[in-house]
Amino acid sequence: RSGCRCFLRCTPALLLGLAARPSLGGARCTPPPGTPPSPCIPRPPAPLEKEQQEAIEHIDEVQNEIDRLNEQASEEILKVEQKYNKLRQPFFQKRSDLIAKIPNFWVTTFVNHPQVSALLGEEDEEALHYLTRVEVTEFEDIKSGYRIDFYFDENPYFENKILSKEFHLNESGDPSSKSTEIKWKAGKDLTKRAGQTPNKAGKKRQHEEPESFFTWFTDHSDAGADELGEVVKDDIWPNPLQYYLVPDMDDEEGEGEEDEEEGLEDIDEEGDEDEGEEDDDEEGEVW
Repeated sequence: RSGCRCFLRCTPALLLGLAARPSLGGARCTPPPGTPPSPCIPRPPAPLEKEQQEAIEHIDEVQNEIDRLNEQASEEILKVEQKYNKLRQPFFQKRSDLIAKIPNFWVTTFVNHPQVSALLGEEDEEALHYLTRVEVTEFEDIKSGYRIDFYFDENPYFENKILSKEFHLNESGDPSSKSTEIKWKAGKDLTKRAGQTPNKAGKKRQHEEPESFFTWFTDHSDAGADELGEVVKDDIWPNPLQYYLVPDMDDEEGEGEEDEEEGLEDIDEEGDEDEGEEDDDEEGEVW
């Protein structure tokens, strides 16, 4: 065919026969010079050298040891975390008692947090003014889950004194969550008010009609990747003071504008004084 003298192209049967036979000293299908490339069947890669094969086996053994140490480290880290989690509890309690002396501490903290503030409408913020305490409780083995409790004073929105959401592993080992059913007062269900106006901090949110913050308590669609729960547990709860003390950006902008206006007024006054001095000099020269 096409003048190709490559013996491997003779018949499929021959090909099969050659494929089943051991390699004949590394013989290859090489057409004579000047012959166009033929579609010969590519040979499989040559077997690894003995030294390389032994190296791979040793690498695998070493990797198994590394994996074993990683598992051991995880267990040790978990024990240390459990130990210090217990040691931190009295300080969390003391901090909560001190926070209770500061009005609107938690609503200010949430409004100042960029991710949480994006979920807050004006009515959400009003409801959170009655929030007096937040607690995060990690379960004893830590890996199995945690619970976030929100404590509220008497308020015009719902009857509950405590709203909780818990994250845990279900019987099959998959992440799951459950939460308190909110007992809304008549006409006060914020989760049914899609048209809430975003607050000042919530202007960054791209959606024009943000869902209520309180819809989080009824959303159990993806407990393994609950962004708000993770933000509260891992970012806000360890040090809420850093967000409470964040300055109001609107106030900063206002102060900046006032400083600029004062600076411009000072420049204008200096300019007027300079012009007055020049006029006096001109009059002196005339006289």
